[in-house]
Parts: sequence; C-alpha cells; structure tokens
Amino acid sequence: MEKGAKCLAVVRVRGTINVRRDIEDTLRMLNLTGNCHATLIDDRPSYLGMLQKVQNHVTWGEVSKETIALLLRKRGRLIGEKDITDEYAKEIGFESIDKLAEAIYNLQIEFKKIPGVKPVFRLHPPGKGYKNSVKKSYKSGGVTGYRGEAINDLLKRMI
Repeated sequence: MEKGAKCLAVVRVRGTINVRRDIEDTLRMLNLTGNCHATLIDDRPSYLGMLQKVQNHVTWGEVSKETIALLLRKRGRLIGEKDITDEYAKEIGFESIDKLAEAIYNLQIEFKKIPGVKPVFRLHPPGKGYKNSVKKSYKSGGVTGYRGEAINDLLKRMI
C-alpha cells in the first residue's frame, strides 16, 4: 500500500437522462451505469480526476473495512448472479469475506480485478431518502461530491 493511499466508495446519485456524452463515458469507465450503483476504487490521480469530472452525478468518500465487508456480503455478486460467499473467498485465496474486505481496504487487491466478481454494487435508494437535493454539492447542503467518512452512513442506508 502506498503512503496516503485510501480506498474510496463511489455512489451514483443522479439518473441517466440528459447526461453529457463525456460524463456518461467517464461514469461507464467507473462502472456506474445506473442510479444507485456503487463501486470501490483507490485514490490514484487518474481516478480523482474522473471523480472531479463527474462530481455533479456521484458522491464519494473513504469507506471503512466493516462497510466493505457488509457490501460484499449483502450486495456483492458473482457472474451468474450468485452471492459472494466465504467458500468463494477461500477459492481465490482468502480465509473469509472479512479477510477479502481487509485486502480491498488495504489496497492489496483491486476490487474490479477480483476474478468472477461483478465490479459494481447495485444498491437500493437510501432508506428515508437523500437528506437534501441531489443537485447541490454535499458542502452546500446537498448530496453530490466528496463527503469523507459520511459515505459509510449513506451506504448502510442503501444496503
């Protein structure tokens, strides 16, 4: 793990209608093709540039190990729409889903490069809705943009 490198969760909070082509392409590169889709990335400069480009359509922040494990257990899918189980984690060389989540959190393995796992989590809309407008940034009282550790609360409401 590089010094200062973090695992980020990115959630698409706005829909697919009237999205500019370049923003749509960037969202597709992040595997966020639909509303309420989420993925896990690291904080390398190329990803941060992509996030800045699509900041009016997504929200992101530093995710915790516990939230990663919860996402993998509840909403993680293998190809063929099968759940990710502890047996599958053992097949790819980890003791359990918790150890796999820890490896993702510590950036020892990239989420989208895990064999047989779909690189996106399809989540529900958040329980009790988004707190404010999806057209405003998080800093100005809305939903989109960087939210830091608060992404864990949003993800738990969306699982």
